[in-house]
Amino acid sequence: MEVCRCKHGDMDGDADVARVAALMAEPARAKVLMALADGRSLPASLLASEAGVSPQTVSAHLHKLLDGGLVTVERSGRHRYYGLAGPAVAAAVEALARLAKPEPIRSLRQSTRAAALREARTCYDHLAGRLGVALLEGLVRRGALIRTDGLEGTERRPDDPLAQQLPDGPYALGPNATSVFEALGVDLATQPTRRPLLRFCVDWSEQRHHLAGQLGAAIATSLLNRHWLHRRPHQRAVYLSDKGREELEQLL
Repeated sequence: MEVCRCKHGDMDGDADVARVAALMAEPARAKVLMALADGRSLPASLLASEAGVSPQTVSAHLHKLLDGGLVTVERSGRHRYYGLAGPAVAAAVEALARLAKPEPIRSLRQSTRAAALREARTCYDHLAGRLGVALLEGLVRRGALIRTDGLEGTERRPDDPLAQQLPDGPYALGPNATSVFEALGVDLATQPTRRPLLRFCVDWSEQRHHLAGQLGAAIATSLLNRHWLHRRPHQRAVYLSDKGREELEQLL
């Protein structure tokens, strides 16, 4: 009988969930991750303001997040810009946002900001909130996408995990995909292949599907470049311009 000579150091154990959870559990670090959840890279000074801590304190938190593999850093001249390590981190932040009890709103500013996030926001690099769900509904209605499980619209299936990217989204490209996506500024023939074209999430605020993956990112980028969509300063919320609302209503 052949004897296994594997060393303990050669084998992987269970995922160290507790370490990642501890990194996210600190309030200031959680606010840093939420600020970065729209996929942008931000300087430490702005992250300190978002987290409500001093530059020295946010620097210590960023060092821990870097060491834990949750964020990355890129140097540009004299400045350093921090971003999430990838869409999996953004998905984890969204999942926690769905599970967490909302903080008490004590000001009009907080109320306005919370409403703006529910209306339209970026989830790493694609659109979420009411706008993200409405966008997917329009794509299905126009035949750019078709639902493959017999259900209609963007309803969540009973076994879909909340606030997570779906491993088997129930949609496929439809007969009008090329023309509709081209009208949105997305050329299906030129999309890179290193990332799945179609991915879908269960939106944490709407509890319905929204479009993620390469196409979701391409649409968000196109709408921003056309100035149909604008970012709200220093937050994840976005909003449609009058031109963007008019064009999307006509297209979808």
